[in-house]
Amino acid sequence: MKGDGAATDWLETNRWDRGASWIAYPDETMQRASHVLGTEAGAIVVDPVDAEGIDDLFAEFGEVAGVIVLLDRHKRDSAAIARRHDAPVYVPEALAGVEDDIDAATERVHRQIPGTDYGVHKLTSNPVWKEAALYGDADDTLVVPEAVGTAEYFLTATERLGVHPMLRLVPPTKLDRLDPERLLVGHGHGIMDDASGALADALRGSRGRMPGLYVKNLKSLVTG
Repeated sequence: MKGDGAATDWLETNRWDRGASWIAYPDETMQRASHVLGTEAGAIVVDPVDAEGIDDLFAEFGEVAGVIVLLDRHKRDSAAIARRHDAPVYVPEALAGVEDDIDAATERVHRQIPGTDYGVHKLTSNPVWKEAALYGDADDTLVVPEAVGTAEYFLTATERLGVHPMLRLVPPTKLDRLDPERLLVGHGHGIMDDASGALADALRGSRGRMPGLYVKNLKSLVTG
């Protein structure tokens, strides 16, 4: 099943035993990634962009127990998918107010997605940027929607993972305390090996590599 306007072109990525990711419209520059997480409560869908046949992917991880939005700008198709599966849209405390723009039943989540091992961590909460992350204790899976990513415009030539260009001066150092085995992002493919090393490198080099990233991205805009 799908909703109106669902992507006909999508790519499955980041498959592991407790989940998978997909990128709708994989040729677009932003590389918008979405995720389905298998939990004891059922499938939890994260920041989804709807796609034809995507319900078959969800079904591999159980009935959809909920959809969660981790960034105020990532409402995407969360309401359509939640309504289709008669499930709530979970909204972290850091994203307070986003509920008003979601045309589906919503539930505020505090420290944990109900019935799951996924904890909710506030990264940023201000008028221009509201973001939370998820951390699955059972298999050390970290999900970060925007603060870090692997799409081309996040990365310098030496990085596997990069801090968002707008956060390079103030990187999300709250992520330092986490030690993920895998890291799923909202833009690009996830980091499925040595994720903790890639994260530490991205945070450590955020400011120092900022000029090079800006020059690279400017050249891309000019030549593109």
